[in-house]
Amino acid sequence: MSEILTAAVAALNDKMGGAGFDGSAKFQIEGEGAIVIDGSGAHVSDDDADVTLSASAETFQAILEGEENPTAAFMTGKLTVDGDMGMAMKLAGVLA
Repeated sequence: MSEILTAAVAALNDKMGGAGFDGSAKFQIEGEGAIVIDGSGAHVSDDDADVTLSASAETFQAILEGEENPTAAFMTGKLTVDGDMGMAMKLAGVLA
């Protein structure tokens, strides 16, 4: 597992404060792999999810660090969303 994925899983679990997520979302990080967030928290996985968000490692890191607004990243094409847009919005609320 790459250092980027390991750090991202830790950051996502910190942001969620140990709470699970009602649904499932996958972050597909270009050239690195995938992270799934579900009822058990964030973990490295390529399982199917309700929504898949894809971005470069740089964009994903900027979103996690609060330097990039996820909505702005989506609107400018840096972040793509495939699947349940409502679930993506719910995820944004959990991670804010």
